[in-house]
Amino acid sequence: MAKILVVDDQRSIRNTLKDILEYESHEVLLAEDGQQGVEMFESEKFDVVLCDIKMPVMDGMEVLDKIISIGKEAPVIMISGHGNIDTAVEAIKKGAYDFIEKPLDLNRLLVTIRNAIEKKDLVAETKVLKRKVSKTYEMIGESEPIAKVKEMIEKVAPTDARVLITGENGTGKELVARWLHEKSNRINQPFVEVNCAAIPSELIESELFGHEKGAFTSAHKQRKGKFEQANGGTIFLDEIGDMSLAAQAKVLRALQENIISRVGSDKDIKVDVRILAATNKNIKEEIKNGNFREDLFHRLSVIVIHVPSLNERKEDIPLLADHFNKNISKELGMQIKPIEEGALEELKAISWSGNIREFRNVIERLIILCQDVITADDVKAYARPMA
Repeated sequence: MAKILVVDDQRSIRNTLKDILEYESHEVLLAEDGQQGVEMFESEKFDVVLCDIKMPVMDGMEVLDKIISIGKEAPVIMISGHGNIDTAVEAIKKGAYDFIEKPLDLNRLLVTIRNAIEKKDLVAETKVLKRKVSKTYEMIGESEPIAKVKEMIEKVAPTDARVLITGENGTGKELVARWLHEKSNRINQPFVEVNCAAIPSELIESELFGHEKGAFTSAHKQRKGKFEQANGGTIFLDEIGDMSLAAQAKVLRALQENIISRVGSDKDIKVDVRILAATNKNIKEEIKNGNFREDLFHRLSVIVIHVPSLNERKEDIPLLADHFNKNISKELGMQIKPIEEGALEELKAISWSGNIREFRNVIERLIILCQDVITADDVKAYARPMA
């Protein structure tokens, strides 16, 4: 059942629509002119609005503008006996869900309302999922090193500047990349991740730029590469220090000209992609050893964000422990086990070579193996299983 607002200056049409929609089990409220409709929309929550175009006081197009400016998620279906194609196009451009001419085809009206409600529900569901994803990628910590990273993200994300993210394994370089995308103007476009270390050197070009059918033995059909998949959005080249020199040359061209070509093709393809890269290697050493192109390094490192190791921000350990304790306990369907102050001190005393990734694993292990409370002795017993 949906709550529907009908805005029409003709009483007979208002009442007819009310009878039909209530018969379909919807709740219906009526407004006899545009001004009243806008006031009702401001004060109550509606699932769908049906709005006439030709009305005194305030016409339907003005009502549509006001409703959209209010910002509530409710599809607006415009109805009119004086409509034409230009009016319909204008209404859709302004943000109306659909346009239906009078006399109303009731079957079409009911189908349109049903579709509008389904769209509203999908939009709401998408927003919930995005919030869940954002929570998954929360950046936990209040220490000075992590505060600097957050500050850099806020400054850099809204731009299209290329960013090189450095840091040890497990520090959260992917997390920084995702936040740069989430806070950018490209948020509604793809975020495509490529782990350069996980792809064999002979396949990296095909993976990044795609290939034509028959380009090599196993190329049975044409395939788009990651750059094309990310068009309009962001591509994250993780562990770029492991990329072959041949692939580096092609990435450099993509950066310089916003052009790529598939393996086995001479055709140029224009792409609009923001490039983020990450590495745990000392790129300057790699350049010195001939493993990385210096010109590519300078292209990628417009902005450099260094992600601190966990050992550099141990004051964040209590916050991280609490965060992982809650999340992992929920995932496992277990009661949250309090972590004693002594246990936190023992966690701070550990040298975290695996950083956040290792720390999360240790918290999960403690949750599973400990009794009702996580103690200092538990940390000593379970934090280093291979020791």
